[in-house]
Amino acid sequence: MPRNFLVLLATIALFSSPVFAADDEQQVAEDPGKWYKVQASGGGVTISLGGSVIPFKEVTLAAQLPGRVNMIAGIEGDAFRAEDLLITIDNRELLAQRGAAMAQLATANAEIQNAQVQYSRELWSPRSRQAMGGMGMPNLFDQMFSRPLGDTFGDTDSDAERHADLYSSGTRIQQAQNSALRAQAEIQAIDSKLRDAKSVAPFDGVITKKFVEVGDTVQPGQPMLQFANIEYLQVVVDVPSRIAPGLKEGDMLNAEFELMDRDVPVRVAQVFPMADIVRHTVKVKFDIPQGISRPGAYVKVKIPDNTASSRGIVKIPVSAVQYRGSLPGVYVKGTDGEELLRLVRVGETSGDMVTILSGLQVGDEILRDPPIR
Repeated sequence: MPRNFLVLLATIALFSSPVFAADDEQQVAEDPGKWYKVQASGGGVTISLGGSVIPFKEVTLAAQLPGRVNMIAGIEGDAFRAEDLLITIDNRELLAQRGAAMAQLATANAEIQNAQVQYSRELWSPRSRQAMGGMGMPNLFDQMFSRPLGDTFGDTDSDAERHADLYSSGTRIQQAQNSALRAQAEIQAIDSKLRDAKSVAPFDGVITKKFVEVGDTVQPGQPMLQFANIEYLQVVVDVPSRIAPGLKEGDMLNAEFELMDRDVPVRVAQVFPMADIVRHTVKVKFDIPQGISRPGAYVKVKIPDNTASSRGIVKIPVSAVQYRGSLPGVYVKGTDGEELLRLVRVGETSGDMVTILSGLQVGDEILRDPPIR
């Protein structure tokens, strides 16, 4: 065999020997820039929680009585002042009932006047002292002899008869007054229903949603319009109950709004006193500056988590996180040095570092910049 050929075989065997392969793997494994050792997060941890923009004031105008919708003042977005008429319901039947009640009241007032006249007549000209009938001498004889003798012998009592007549006249007055009061009460009840047939703006605002149209028939309790004051807006966020105690009214935080490349300061306006028994969250409202958003927009509020140190929340380089669809994950160094993909829960990003809420522990080693796979 030629000598040159033997030299070539020896050279190939030398460079393909396991010794050089092992040395190369050891050099890669010991590369200090490849792996990042997870350490405890220094300083406070901030968690971004999503919320929705809501109006400062919002009401739903519902029907108070059955009927047909006659008028709607506008459409979504139309602005109105307080006490402006927004919607009306057909009230012709109520007007007819009110007319009948007014007639009853007039009849009762006439009965009161008649009863008062009868009482005055009985008071000044008692019927018990008048003759029962006849004219001339028989009538005069009855007044002078028959009635006085009847009182003397106990057959009649003129005073008792007069008292009974006065009491009867007074009773008729009271009955007429009660009829008038009943008619007035019916009129007041009908007037209240007539007011309910009209819905007015409770404050300055705009129509945000219509549930009915002109001609629709509504029933009591059925929503008709949503009306809101959108000049001042708030953000409502469901905050985990473990974080809520750290929020106080008046605290200033930062928030991320859609289509804005900077954080916007928001103020804690209200922390609800009770937590949701199912979700274990506390509702918190934040005041936002005017003119930067609209109702229904999505907002992320950055809330400090003062319990992060006790739960082992850590920070890692942003480059270490890879997404599989919408799921974030990192490659962790296994016991045998292999690269294992582990899903994590990502929190707030600050510069080139990102907060990991769960999935990693202090001391784990992860790939600092894993290749795209």
